[in-house]
Amino acid sequence: MDYSERRKAQSRQTEQRILQAALELMREQGYENVSVRDICGKAGITTGAFYHHFPSKEALISKGFGALDHYMERTLAGREEEPPLERLRAVVGAYADFMERESGSLTARYYLMRLSDVQAGVRLDPARYIQKVMVDCFSQAWKEKPALADRTPEWAAQFCYTHFRGVVIDWVLSGYSYSLKEKMLDDYEAFRTLFRR
Repeated sequence: MDYSERRKAQSRQTEQRILQAALELMREQGYENVSVRDICGKAGITTGAFYHHFPSKEALISKGFGALDHYMERTLAGREEEPPLERLRAVVGAYADFMERESGSLTARYYLMRLSDVQAGVRLDPARYIQKVMVDCFSQAWKEKPALADRTPEWAAQFCYTHFRGVVIDWVLSGYSYSLKEKMLDDYEAFRTLFRR
């Protein structure tokens, strides 16, 4: 590995340390009670290093939710041969697990930030892991038994993601008063009946 590649790898590792430290502190103490200095202390870096990677604490939260894709990849590893609708159920379950266990109340902060800086037309990025795996599941399911003939697997993936994101927002608005995973898996089973027709 040459010098440039080593520097990039070190930079990615530092960014991950910052994200991990911030998310742990924020889960324990709440977003408002954690300072950039606290994050730097836990991550073992200087404030200059923090600002090299993130322009603000708010920017860190947006980037932190990128960890969802890494979480999904780890959780779904080795399940590639499962029937597509079973894999899709695992996707929904992993998504709910991440929101409940990994992010908790940070989810509210994330969506508040997103809603205060809405960009017209910004939807789920087709390059993200969660989008790719959902489209793959629907594509395989369509090959086995076409469903919703006038719709594409891409449409179905976007439809499901939009619905489940709405469930997450409802969960936040209800003060986390119900099991997100139970609700999402129950909704998934209702959707699944549509794809069996």
